[in-house]
Amino acid sequence: MNFPEHNRLLIGNYAHPSIDLIQGKGTKVWDSSGKEYLDFTCGIAVTNVGHCHPHWTAMVAEQANKLAHCSNLFSIPEQVRLAERLVGHIGPGKILFCNSGAEANEALIKLSRLHSPEHKRPKILTAENGFHGRTMGALSATHSPKYRSGFEPLLQDFAFGQLNHIRSFSDLADDQTGAILIESIQGEGGIHEAADTFLQDLKVLCQSKNLLLMLDEVQAGIGRSGEFLGFQKSGVLPDAVAIAKGLGGGFPIGAIWVGSDLQDTFTPGSHGTTFGGSPLACAAAHAVLDILESENLITRSRETGAQFKTALQELCLEFPDFVKEVRGRGFMLGLACVKDPASLVASMREHGLLTVGAYGHVIRILPPLNVRDDELQHALSIMRTCMSQLTP
Repeated sequence: MNFPEHNRLLIGNYAHPSIDLIQGKGTKVWDSSGKEYLDFTCGIAVTNVGHCHPHWTAMVAEQANKLAHCSNLFSIPEQVRLAERLVGHIGPGKILFCNSGAEANEALIKLSRLHSPEHKRPKILTAENGFHGRTMGALSATHSPKYRSGFEPLLQDFAFGQLNHIRSFSDLADDQTGAILIESIQGEGGIHEAADTFLQDLKVLCQSKNLLLMLDEVQAGIGRSGEFLGFQKSGVLPDAVAIAKGLGGGFPIGAIWVGSDLQDTFTPGSHGTTFGGSPLACAAAHAVLDILESENLITRSRETGAQFKTALQELCLEFPDFVKEVRGRGFMLGLACVKDPASLVASMREHGLLTVGAYGHVIRILPPLNVRDDELQHALSIMRTCMSQLTP
């Protein structure tokens, strides 16, 4: 398709679009020509409960008819109740709301600075191939030159260790270091999991050196990994967590959780947000949590996601020239391809399956958590067809 008005009116910070999308329902979306697609991008791990779930649309519409927005200068009952639910899912502590994953990670960076004794430990350790957002602070915490190029010099107090290698982090942790920030599963970086033992070792390291352990659960959270948050499989409780994306099910909302020891670190005037935790955003998040609970979607993500991963691994054995490995867990999966998978992504799109790429020749597979079994089988059939057609 050609979209001349798109190019004429929108800044080109994204590649030219191949299709437009105008409607969604459940796992499916439609373009303006009426063509149907299975959406295994989920707005990049956002629509975890699918498109236009009736409970979600009803709650958002009901709240929009009551109160869409007011300032955080006032108490917002839906915000208080949402904080209570999130604390129940994560652990004792408090919540600060914002609008996005990048904003949540910015808040974690500020939290680390405030926690540092007399602000003398500004350094934060993050992981190679990690991605934490595109704002200047979050970008400073992001390793890839692809995202940093053109914006340097960035904040200087970041150093990058190797995921799942505790020695590389312990070697970097000096008397200037105040925190460690990593993703439990690197999404943009290619679906690399932080091993349980690595997270456990990081917790020990942080305790021994009085560092904050901060987890970015923006993409892996809200049930996508088969746990409410991806780190929970390890049994580790970090000091602070960033969440966003799937929390609103399509409506922008982000948040940080901080443990009880840090709950008074931010004081009046030290941070703020105009839109974060608005009544409408909180209604959308409540609907997401309701659906996760009533439809048992976290368990489904864990169990059905494992079955789907096995099916993908069997598919890879049929086409070793295309895919060398399947990564991830739950419904946060990645096909690590032998070469640039752009032609395969395009072919799958033509056959009605939408996927999204990641660093290192990886195709991310991110279906809604309530995807039906027959839809998963249909996706596998499309992948098999496309690989067969593209095989030399």
